[in-house]
Amino acid sequence: MRRLLAAAIVALAALILPSRHRDWGRAMIAELGTIERPGAALAFALGCLAGALRQAPSLHPLQSDREGLSAMDQQSRNPRRLAALCAIGATGLGLFYLAAAGAPLSSLAVNAAALAIGLLAVGVAAEAGKLWRIGGGAVAVALACPILLTALFGISAGGVTRWLSAGGILVQPGLVLVPVIALGFARSRGAGPLLAVLIAALALALQPDRAMAGALAAAMAALALARPERTALVALGAALAAFAATLARADASPAMPFVDQVLYSSFGVHPLAGLAVLAGAALMLVPAIAGCVRDPDNRPSYAVFGAVWLAVILAAALGNYPTPLVGYGGSAILGYLLSLLGLPARPAILSVGSGGAATQSVAEEPQPKLRAGLTLVG
Repeated sequence: MRRLLAAAIVALAALILPSRHRDWGRAMIAELGTIERPGAALAFALGCLAGALRQAPSLHPLQSDREGLSAMDQQSRNPRRLAALCAIGATGLGLFYLAAAGAPLSSLAVNAAALAIGLLAVGVAAEAGKLWRIGGGAVAVALACPILLTALFGISAGGVTRWLSAGGILVQPGLVLVPVIALGFARSRGAGPLLAVLIAALALALQPDRAMAGALAAAMAALALARPERTALVALGAALAAFAATLARADASPAMPFVDQVLYSSFGVHPLAGLAVLAGAALMLVPAIAGCVRDPDNRPSYAVFGAVWLAVILAAALGNYPTPLVGYGGSAILGYLLSLLGLPARPAILSVGSGGAATQSVAEEPQPKLRAGLTLVG
């Protein structure tokens, strides 16, 4: 178990490293294979991760272009790229927990496939010209409709109606699309994104889905604090009303193994499995924290991203709701990856002007293509 965790940590460290140090990542993986004792392998892996974090340009926003950052290194500071790396890391830690807990191989396959599909969808959307430029409000309303259709015609269990069947696999549209809708509204003041929020709020109240209604309310509260405009306040009122409606109705959904209460049950499997789950949950919030610190101009988007996923994590801790990314279920993985499209498309670069003062600009490099690869090792 410790060796599996060490392998996952080293793989994450290799992903974090900037392009000029990719050989270091390959050397880390090769060196890990020569370490026989599991405890020593885990210690080595943690050291690799610490070294990679020190080198990662995504986590050093004050580093200036004068220090010789390459174009690829500047691209690695891209907020969406950082969020994608966090998604990969959190999902990988979740796969470690599922394997240690004895989950069926189909569960691991579903999560891995959701990660690959989500990365591919992000890459396609980026190639198509950024999701929120394709129809704008019309796209937002179209994304809200499946949530409402689920409430009216979806699959019911335990008195709630939250799921649709896709090829025999249950998908929770609210968990996939509510974060995307919230981020889209954070980036737009139009009537279309506001209407999407109102439709989503109504659908969540009808289902009822207390966790996602709370996540939508948290996201709108964060946006109203960062941007106290009329549309934001209207959206907040609708989200709070939906959340209140879910609180007024009973939610007796039973806990599902490997899905609900994972933040606690993972420690019963093994302390390292529990730590992996907590680390994966914390990793999901890194893009929001890093963005709020280094990119004040886009702080509302980062605040909404952080608020919606923190609320989903807290719901999983407080009730029988899916534990995102680190528990079984592809809906949260897809939702997290799609929501990163609501983050700024390009990194903020700090440079030093002629007067010695730091000025902020947007990188001139084209948006990097996000490609996904899935390798199965027997």
